[in-house]
Amino acid sequence: MDGWLSEVQERPALYVFGSSMAFRLIHRLLQTLPRPKTVDADPRKSWKWKNLSVSLVHSLLTGVWAIFCVHQYPVMVHELRLAFTPLSYLLVIVSTGYFFQDAGDIIFSGYARESWEFLLHHAVVLGTFAYAVITSHYVAGAVVALFVEVNSVFLHSRLLLKLAGVTRDSHFYSINKVLNVATYISFRLGAQFYLTWYTIYNYALLDHALFFLISLMLMNIMILIYFYRLLRADFFTKYTHQNGVHKFAKD
Repeated sequence: MDGWLSEVQERPALYVFGSSMAFRLIHRLLQTLPRPKTVDADPRKSWKWKNLSVSLVHSLLTGVWAIFCVHQYPVMVHELRLAFTPLSYLLVIVSTGYFFQDAGDIIFSGYARESWEFLLHHAVVLGTFAYAVITSHYVAGAVVALFVEVNSVFLHSRLLLKLAGVTRDSHFYSINKVLNVATYISFRLGAQFYLTWYTIYNYALLDHALFFLISLMLMNIMILIYFYRLLRADFFTKYTHQNGVHKFAKD
């Protein structure tokens, strides 16, 4: 495994590109699966369904993978800068490839304007993940950050249910929204705030600490805003359009 790791570390861009192409292939394969008629009738919904389906595959894969990596080598939680395993490095390679693919899908499909929040999120993630891939530093930090993908399973499922026309008072939607909030607090907010605390506490000891702290603060602002929107939409008010414009991150 270590020999394989050396090979990947010498050509990380090649393997990131390979991951992007793999997720693009998954995108094509998922198009062959049946979709709700309400989705097929609307080009925007059809694209969104395909995009979210790929995102769901990524979340299912990397969320479990991240937890396994930390279970296999718990030292990574306490040493975010230097500790990692070949399997955890591969995880960051795979996830980096996905984010490049997803950003490209949003841009080249013509939905960049309404999805600018997702593109900003991807830019922040890609900046930090690319650093980890290129330098082999902070790989453990990227793995802990990928704990949020456990929550993303339920976030993506929520949007897919809405696209499929499943009502909010349905049993399945109700279960998903509770699990969504529970995992949002435990996995997304928990992982993000731990990374923020770790960076501030060890600021003087970390390379390029300012870059990572700014990235984390931007991400903190985004996830808190989204959490507020999520609670408002699912627990307090009904969904409304703003000025007739769909917001990808608000649905």
